[in-house]
Amino acid sequence: MKYALLIPLFAAVFIANSFSQQRIYRCGNEYTNTVPDAQTRGCKLVEGGNVTVVQGTRPGASVPARMAAAAPVGGQRVNTGEQKSRDSDTRQILESELKKAEARQAELLKEYNNGEPEKQGGEARNYQKYLDRVAELKANLARNESDIAGIRRELGRVPAASAAK
Repeated sequence: MKYALLIPLFAAVFIANSFSQQRIYRCGNEYTNTVPDAQTRGCKLVEGGNVTVVQGTRPGASVPARMAAAAPVGGQRVNTGEQKSRDSDTRQILESELKKAEARQAELLKEYNNGEPEKQGGEARNYQKYLDRVAELKANLARNESDIAGIRRELGRVPAASAAK
């Protein structure tokens, strides 16, 4: 009978000790649990929830050798013919994206119908669904307009002289 009470008592003590965490100190962006180190550096005790710190990698050490070799050496330039072909390709891609975005804008404007699109399916009975769809259409129109403006800005940055092949 004595052992029946002692076993759960010891189990509770061991479980409680396994859940307790040491004191953790914060030193700027670093965390430590060594008290002498924390006191000499003037670190603050972290109170509250548990702290999990994941060590990251060093930025310079993670660059593969083949990527470092492919990077241009300080100030190295691309010849003009190659740059013109790149600019031409860039302009073509941006113009096709602009055409797609303008076509999408025309579809959205037609569907939006000046803020009064036609009701679909259950929207005749549920007016809130209709209002939600109208708001979504309006947001899509605004997003598409900003996309078009961004594409036009990018087109303005591409040299115009390289547009003619």
